Amino acid sequence: MLEKLIDSYCTFLGYLIAAMLAVMVVLVFGNVFMRYAFNSGFTLSEELSRWLFVWMTFMGAVVALRSNGHLGTDMLVGKLGPVGKRICMGLALVLMLYCIALVFKGSYDQTVVNWNSTSAVMEVSMGYFYASGMVFAVLGGLVLLSDLWRLLTGQKRDDQLVLMQESEDVPHGGDKAAH
Repeated sequence: MLEKLIDSYCTFLGYLIAAMLAVMVVLVFGNVFMRYAFNSGFTLSEELSRWLFVWMTFMGAVVALRSNGHLGTDMLVGKLGPVGKRICMGLALVLMLYCIALVFKGSYDQTVVNWNSTSAVMEVSMGYFYASGMVFAVLGGLVLLSDLWRLLTGQKRDDQLVLMQESEDVPHGGDKAAH
């Protein structure tokens, strides 16, 4: 049930990211066109594009976390047996949860400090800008907690015990000889 919920919100995030990217392209292209064609531009374009980029980056990190799409190396973990891989994965998940807690705390603190500050052009609370880290931390934390639960309850197969992808060219979980 939780896995389906996480997969659903990651799919939703994928569509949301695509929409944000489309809006950014329209804003930036429109602004460039306006500057060259009419020697004017949209004052909102640059700031809104920056905000969308930050939110898009954090949401993309959640999707990549779910699909184990982050790059890394498995030089040590790849040589371990299933028990060693399980221990390393558990340790990695706990450390990532700690890091996400730090991101949440820092984002929360920045959101509170900047809540009454407004952006220069849009005149919207800067708290919304910094809240992107809190949303990432909550959604990413759910992904990590789900992975930890599946590890601790034995629901992870041996071929799922590496949390990253060695190369963008090599699909995760593929033939070890290809690595």
